[in-house]
Amino acid sequence: MTGADTDPERFRRHAADGILLLGGGAAILLQLADPRVARGVARHSDFAGRPLDRLFGTLDYVYAVGFGDESVRRSAIRRVNARHAPVRGSAADPGGSGETRTPGYSAFDADAQRWVASTILATAITLEERLWGPLDERDADAIVRGYAPLGTSLQAGREGWPESRAGFDAWWHARLAEASVGEDARRIARTLLGGSAALPPGSRLVLPLVRLITAALLPAPIRAAYGFRWTARAQRVSTAWLRGIALVWPLLPAAVRHAPMRASLRRMARSNRYAEREAQGRR
Repeated sequence: MTGADTDPERFRRHAADGILLLGGGAAILLQLADPRVARGVARHSDFAGRPLDRLFGTLDYVYAVGFGDESVRRSAIRRVNARHAPVRGSAADPGGSGETRTPGYSAFDADAQRWVASTILATAITLEERLWGPLDERDADAIVRGYAPLGTSLQAGREGWPESRAGFDAWWHARLAEASVGEDARRIARTLLGGSAALPPGSRLVLPLVRLITAALLPAPIRAAYGFRWTARAQRVSTAWLRGIALVWPLLPAAVRHAPMRASLRRMARSNRYAEREAQGRR
């Protein structure tokens, strides 16, 4: 069996693991470090009332593309495109002295989609390596290739997506240097990580840990731009938590480790059945 033959299996083993949810906050904050994404989210998402919608919407799309059957994949793509259709705006000058021009944005922007997909990949690899050490080169290359459909199923296209971990890292670090955390991004981050009343009951109990792990997984310049206070103690505590999780998580049964993926696919399948009944009722 060649390395290419094992790509889907290695990617699915990686992407099916619910431990990747630990990186959800870091991936969202990285996405918002592109001002086009931040502006679109700030103006077209109800983060104040539904702060977890983007996380769960992204998870549903990732699981549908990676693990769903053809019907589920097509449905997920249609939904994302429908949500993206109104998300657009022109560039604007704030008018204040010394202020920067606000960029135009469109959720159909292929480059912005590639950025969003790359933040999910970069965070997932960072988390896996923080938990269990450096990935084997062949495994890392397979994971990089496995994430390509996240963008290519929409408008980004396959061209430009790296074939290897080395290629991705070179692109990622160059692109990361261009990232910019603005006020839109910081405001959304405060809503997401600040104990909003709209968060599920009991979530405030785990928010300190969520903030700590989120900060630990962010590149240092992005972490600082969001205003996280990162001390030697915070580094030690986050490392201790990640080590503990790395020891306990593999001992859990697969039914627990894969529960988020299965719940997402069930939710998508139910939604598809409902949509089909609605369509039949209109005929």
